Amino acid sequence: MDKIIKSKLSSRKRYLQIALNSTFEEAYTIIAQVPISDRVLIEAGTPLIKRYGEEGIRRIKQWYEQRIWGQTLGPTEVPSVGVGSLISLFLKAATKNYSQSRMIQKAPSNSEIVPYVVADLKMMDRGETEVEIVARAGADAAVALGHSPIESLNAFIQKCEELGLDAMVDMMNVEFPLSTLRQLKKLPRVVILHRGVDEERFNKEKQIPLHEIRRIKGNYDILIAIAGGDTLKEAQRAIFNDADIVVVWKSFFQSSKDTADLAEQFLKEVK
Repeated sequence: MDKIIKSKLSSRKRYLQIALNSTFEEAYTIIAQVPISDRVLIEAGTPLIKRYGEEGIRRIKQWYEQRIWGQTLGPTEVPSVGVGSLISLFLKAATKNYSQSRMIQKAPSNSEIVPYVVADLKMMDRGETEVEIVARAGADAAVALGHSPIESLNAFIQKCEELGLDAMVDMMNVEFPLSTLRQLKKLPRVVILHRGVDEERFNKEKQIPLHEIRRIKGNYDILIAIAGGDTLKEAQRAIFNDADIVVVWKSFFQSSKDTADLAEQFLKEVK
């Protein structure tokens, strides 16, 4: 199996990945309040990508760059994406919130911090094509499902390497992640161990498969992301079990203020 390509992610750091799963208005508000840190990753979630497509990823990257690099996104700068009056209404609401609360403050220049955006495609087929789309939109990483055909995963990982993206493989509902990894020509940069939203909702006994972390790391030099928990306690437990990335969405989804508070706590308490 070939060596993993150079990545923007470091195995010496622990990351918080914030998934944005709803509207441009919500994404804009949340990005405005996240701490400026090279340990915070922003995810264009699957629902957001399905709603806005390639343009959604592009706007998320633009707003996060402006947040990191100390630029303000004024009301006249919020772009119209031309896909319907409902979206325009959302964007007008976002700019109104900006005017009232000055939610994106001018921050010091942070030229050494890379605004890192993950596109959660949940790719199942046409791996090369989907990677090309998100690369064009400015994504730094793309996500495929571990249940995809091995041929699709190989094509996906290869195209990510060619275009300079980190390949992430989501092992949600994959019983033996190691079995999938052993069939690949090249390793992804990140494996995601994931308890899905519907699993958590309808099967309260379903646990996040933290036991797979050491099993995978015992065989491969690879980063592990944990998705499906949202509290600081769950984040700490994931990190204690040697996870590298904690993916959260629910707490942030409900309140943009929770975003800043929980992220600040994570960065302070999880080293």
